[in-house]
Amino acid sequence: MNALRARIAALPRDSRDTLFLLLVIAWVVLPQAGNLPLWCSLGTAAILLWRGWLALAARPLPGKWWLLGVLAVTLLATLASYRTLLGRDAGVTLIVALLALKTLELRGRRDAFVIFFLGFFVMLSNFFFSQSLPVAAAMLVALLGLLTALVNAHMPVGRPPLAQAAKTAAWMALLGAPIMAVLFVLFPRFAPLWGIPGDAMSGRSGLSASMQVGNLASLALDESIAMRVKFEGRPPAQQDLYFRGPVLANFDGREWRPLQRLGNRFAPGLQAPSLLQVAGTPVRYQVTMEANNRPWLLVLDAASSAPEVPGMATLMTSELQWVADRPVTDLLRYRAESYFQFRHGPQASAVSLPPEYRELPPGFNPRTQALAQELVRNAATGTTGKAALVGGALEHLRSGGYTYTLDPGVYGQHTADEFWFDRKEGFCEHIASAFVVLMRAMDIPARVVTGYQGGEMNTVDGFWVVRQADAHAWTEVWLAGRGWVRVDPTSAVAPGRTGALQRLRPPQGVLAGAIGTFNPTLAASLRAAWDAMNNGWNQWVLNYTQSKQLNLLKDIGFESPSWEDLSYVLLALIVLVALVGALWSLWERSQHDPWLRLLGRTRKRLREAGLELPAAAGPRQIATAVTARFGSHGRGLADWLLRLEAQRYARAPSASLTTLQREFNQLAWPS
Repeated sequence: MNALRARIAALPRDSRDTLFLLLVIAWVVLPQAGNLPLWCSLGTAAILLWRGWLALAARPLPGKWWLLGVLAVTLLATLASYRTLLGRDAGVTLIVALLALKTLELRGRRDAFVIFFLGFFVMLSNFFFSQSLPVAAAMLVALLGLLTALVNAHMPVGRPPLAQAAKTAAWMALLGAPIMAVLFVLFPRFAPLWGIPGDAMSGRSGLSASMQVGNLASLALDESIAMRVKFEGRPPAQQDLYFRGPVLANFDGREWRPLQRLGNRFAPGLQAPSLLQVAGTPVRYQVTMEANNRPWLLVLDAASSAPEVPGMATLMTSELQWVADRPVTDLLRYRAESYFQFRHGPQASAVSLPPEYRELPPGFNPRTQALAQELVRNAATGTTGKAALVGGALEHLRSGGYTYTLDPGVYGQHTADEFWFDRKEGFCEHIASAFVVLMRAMDIPARVVTGYQGGEMNTVDGFWVVRQADAHAWTEVWLAGRGWVRVDPTSAVAPGRTGALQRLRPPQGVLAGAIGTFNPTLAASLRAAWDAMNNGWNQWVLNYTQSKQLNLLKDIGFESPSWEDLSYVLLALIVLVALVGALWSLWERSQHDPWLRLLGRTRKRLREAGLELPAAAGPRQIATAVTARFGSHGRGLADWLLRLEAQRYARAPSASLTTLQREFNQLAWPS
């Protein structure tokens, strides 16, 4: 390491500056590695390493025709990867490749400035894919690195240390931070900052619009956050936290699908009839939901009024699910109000229910249908008989030796038969699917509901954190006189899943596992603190919306704020900052070299007395001229000028500058 440092210190300045710039570029491009095609990531790394070797070995750069050939290959590869050269993904791939190629013709300051500006653009393009706190912190480091390289390029003489350029860059960034903060708070927000029209999201981890038996188990491996919830007052009990998502009724033997497909627009007939009755005291809460590229809004069962979603139209489906008029492609915050006591659906008769709630695919799960007939024979019939059948099925789950597991294996064609008779183990969707099949085999209308259940309280910021690992599937059955009733068969197999935050967790990584084994409390505290930091970033930065800007104006006295008021406030602040800058400039000018300023005042007084002096005359030359012109009348002034010279140049001056300034006002000036 010492030898490497010594070698770098002995490099010519051009080589040293080039290596530093290449390191900054690598840091800027690194977060993009997961978003770029493999050929682009590997090619960029190879070009940067090659350029670094050329700088270390003082080798000549490749010729123009070689660069044109590589550029042509890059264009063809981009076209082959995306079938276009336009759009977000193709555009970012091209700009990263061009930045790397530009380093191969870095011969002068002009080339360096082009690289700087390309680097700034690539740095911003990271936010097209992620606006998370780690990415923002990494790009702040990248900004300081690019500014350091830019400042260093404006210091062409000698070999100034990079630390000096870094100090200047940090000071520039610090001075610009207040302006950046004001523009962030007050600059009008007309659309999402990082959205690009025409670029669809590539999909996010989370709930799907359909459910294959076994796919929810994969979400249990995903510890990423699905949403954060802030309750007004005391949070509800753990077992009451059912966040409703897609409701699935069509079953082909393997996959469950909804009755109505939800696209990017409202489908006709989605508005629910007035069959929801609520009672009791509502629970009010605020949800901050991560982007999922789906139109649904996750709320607790059951929300009778529309969630307050800024800039979106919402409605409720006939299955009690709230949806928006477009997919959620950015972090979204909304308020909602839910009731835990409710009834939904027709209560007197099931005639109006769609027939799909009773249908089963022919030729599937014959043993489950036989089990259903056995349960029907062993239970009472009539109005209360249906409820008894549901209770009998739940008792069969409790006492039949069934287990709740994250890895039940791959199910075959007859998924319900395998669960009830062969494997007797499964994740929540295995249990829910098999239970609905059993209910329908007993002629009880039933459906699968997917969403999230539970979560955990973050003691640092008070938010309830719901992760993808909390994805859950439960069932609803229709009972006469009660309508649709939630039945969670998983709680019959594993009561701790819904009542005591007992989740099936995947194995932790080496570092997290080591910390958790050594000190579980420390691991939980670190995780809570990190989640709280991310939540603060989401709440105050990413979710700073138009409505927040207008609410800020209300807080400072505007009754009905508008965009014009926001512009006036921003203009007033710009004028105020300009005035402060002007006053600062005047004050700074007055502080600039007080010794020269005092000498200038002396020259001015002598000019008024009739003695013209050269502009470059020093104190000794002025003292000689004063003695020659005024004789003994100028002796005191001449002595003062000699002491002024000594104050500037003598090793041990006899008087301080403050003393000389005071004496200046007491001198007897010749006339």
